Amino acid sequence: MTPTTSRLARAMLLAAAALAATACTDREAQRQAQLAAEAQAKEQAAAQLQREYDAAVAANNWELARVHGAALLAQYPGTPAAAEVEPALAEVAARAEAAREQRRLAALWNYARVAAGKGEQRTAAILSAEPVDTGGSAPATVQLVIRDHPEWKRSAYLVLQGGDFNCYGGCKVRVTFDDAAPKSMSAWRPKTDEAIAMFIEDYRGLWRQMRQAQRLQVEFPVKAGGTRTATFEVGGLDGSQMPGWD
Repeated sequence: MTPTTSRLARAMLLAAAALAATACTDREAQRQAQLAAEAQAKEQAAAQLQREYDAAVAANNWELARVHGAALLAQYPGTPAAAEVEPALAEVAARAEAAREQRRLAALWNYARVAAGKGEQRTAAILSAEPVDTGGSAPATVQLVIRDHPEWKRSAYLVLQGGDFNCYGGCKVRVTFDDAAPKSMSAWRPKTDEAIAMFIEDYRGLWRQMRQAQRLQVEFPVKAGGTRTATFEVGGLDGSQMPGWD
């Protein structure tokens, strides 16, 4: 190999090496640029989810806020948006659970407005949380009814599906609100076959205390012997459905 040929070969090798180095540098730059673009897109998506989370919090929509917050932490961990949302998410989740529970309690009540007699009757009714053995063919739920009628006035009463109350001529029932001490209230069973009903005389006191309680228990005498207790989850009562009672 002549000196000229040798110098040419070395030059070509150097050029090839330089080209290879340049190619490696370009690939690394492209990789870094791609990673930066992906990180930016991730942060933008996280920021959008945070805006949706913040909007739900501002609207007191705690259940939606919990969904957005949990999605943000799961999909975009390590982003600035996730770092901002995470500290408050436990409280948001607790409020979401409270909202869900309040919705469940509200759904336990049934409200009705019907024409009856000389006017419109309004009622708010709820079934006991568990069936009660009142002497019928099988344990069944007990119904609590709050009634308002311009002619028949206001009242609060229990209704059985089977058995009967031992309260003809009057009796006492024990009423307990949440964890407070039981209170004695007067009650009476009308002589009628229209319904197995027992009226609680102090309907005002029952309503007033029920509006501040989550749980109501009523212990009442039955013809089958002894007493029975019906438990009602009353915390979802909507007072606006019974105008003038609050």
